[in-house]
Amino acid sequence: MRQRVATVVWRVVLAAGLVCGIGLLPWLTQTDPAYTVLKARSAEREPTPEVLAGIRAQLGLDGGPLHLLGRWLGGLVRGDAGQSWISGSDVLPDVLRALGASLLLMSVALVVAALTAGLICARTLRLGARRRLGGRGRGGTGSAVIASLPEFLVASVLATVVGVQLGWLPALGWYGPRWTVLPALALGLPAGAVIGRLLDDLLPGAFGEPWALAAAARGLTGRRIARQALRRCVPALLPNLGLFVVGLTGGAVAVEQVFDIPGLGRTTLQAALAQDLPVLQAGTLALVILAALATGATRLAARRLTGPVLRDGALSSLHRPAPPAGGALPLVYGAVLLAVVGVGLTRDPLALDTGERLLAPSLDHPFGTDALGRDLLARVGHGALDTLLLASAISAAALLAGVLLGLVPRVSGPLVDTVNAVPPVLVALLVTAVAGSGTATPALAVGAVAWAPLAAHTSALLRQERATLHITATRGLGAGRWYLLRRELLPAVLPPVLRHALLRLPAVALSLASLGFLGLGAQPPSPEWGLLLAENQPYAERAPWAVLAPAAVLALLGALAVTAAGGLRRPRWRRGGAGPVVAGQPAEDEDEDEDEDVDKELVGTR
Repeated sequence: MRQRVATVVWRVVLAAGLVCGIGLLPWLTQTDPAYTVLKARSAEREPTPEVLAGIRAQLGLDGGPLHLLGRWLGGLVRGDAGQSWISGSDVLPDVLRALGASLLLMSVALVVAALTAGLICARTLRLGARRRLGGRGRGGTGSAVIASLPEFLVASVLATVVGVQLGWLPALGWYGPRWTVLPALALGLPAGAVIGRLLDDLLPGAFGEPWALAAAARGLTGRRIARQALRRCVPALLPNLGLFVVGLTGGAVAVEQVFDIPGLGRTTLQAALAQDLPVLQAGTLALVILAALATGATRLAARRLTGPVLRDGALSSLHRPAPPAGGALPLVYGAVLLAVVGVGLTRDPLALDTGERLLAPSLDHPFGTDALGRDLLARVGHGALDTLLLASAISAAALLAGVLLGLVPRVSGPLVDTVNAVPPVLVALLVTAVAGSGTATPALAVGAVAWAPLAAHTSALLRQERATLHITATRGLGAGRWYLLRRELLPAVLPPVLRHALLRLPAVALSLASLGFLGLGAQPPSPEWGLLLAENQPYAERAPWAVLAPAAVLALLGALAVTAAGGLRRPRWRRGGAGPVVAGQPAEDEDEDEDEDVDKELVGTR
């Protein structure tokens, strides 16, 4: 009971700290909030001292940030979130309308994500139901490409092609169910690809468990076994699904911008840019509350799906020792990516030739040229140095932080919910306010939130791994916590989390690209891939190669990351050249000396 109370208190402290920190945004940026509000209200009005003094008196800015925050919190207790500094309207109805639009969009996007994940896992489910997973090859290129597509790029292509050119669905506005289809596709396809890959990674372990073998021997149908395998694997992914719920609600800023949707993410971004603190604080508080509700719902669902086995320690491990999956696909994708980058580095990314604007791909310009006549292959190649190296460094740091924090779920759980509730764009604005604008700002902003899914994944896997029979037996033999962590838990959990981190490497690059697309990342004439997409987006209909070139390289990076992650397994080699222990097969002839060493170590931990 005390631990639950401590967790609730920690969650409230984090939420209060976030809201209070946002309330200090104008003072952190060292700008005059009265001047920012004036420009947001009327850009043509002269900012005379008298006008600025009147705005300060009207908004109560002379009392300082603590006075404003206390007044806002006092009104919030009475159900009043204040009035917008820009429009003067009540904040709470506007935020609730924006939240309703975002929740509707999120719900449809989750349906799209579920269908996408189902299609990705369909082959594994079919083979598992027929007991033919032994010969399953490691693919995933298609899902990697889908997961690597930038949401704002998918949104722009769908709006241009399906909405404008074909006229099948409306491309702009928010007036009914038909207006949700295209933005839901833009959000749901990449999210579903990530969830599908994670689920597909767990399913073989579920089909190899004793219950599945016994069910098949008793003559149960393959469909029933497949349904139970899904039920066995889903609880480990529910924390990440909760993160997706909040991310699809508040983090869909770019998609809402493209389709002109009055959602909560866009409302929060506009309030942050205009320093409309009442709207910004209310929007952030709504996202924090949504994150807490999503976390509670996913935990309840996981508890209902697993039943009492977590408490009784009666699970089997989904992460058994297995030989690394071989294959030439990672080498092929890596060679192609290196070739593109290598050839691009030999060219000048800044050379202008206005007479060769928007040229189609040719021998002289294999990727074509942009609106200023610059060679796109050169810009993609030079941009790789920034994008790939930066994304790799952020992913490595996120992996380390995610694993370490995932080991202490009572501390990291509320922290993950709070961090995930803040849209990356707002994080970028806060980082800019504290650290100033510069090349490091996007990296700090993305790195501040990139560890959260990995920490949630680590905590979920550890929770299930601790409830397995072999951990219960090892603990009964006298093994201590350090031995269990070092010899049993981490070897089982680290490979899937590392594969998850590799799967998210393109997503980190996409987050940097999204900030560049919204004007918060790299600035011209930098060849950073996000900026390339943003610069060439207006010419997508006239010169589609200008957008497809950086998008194709991002997709290639995703395919490389996913296929390389497929080779990361938990090998356990027998001595004497007997070969690896394959998942689902007992290690019958383990070396006796190794058993004696383990026994001695177990005795030492008692």
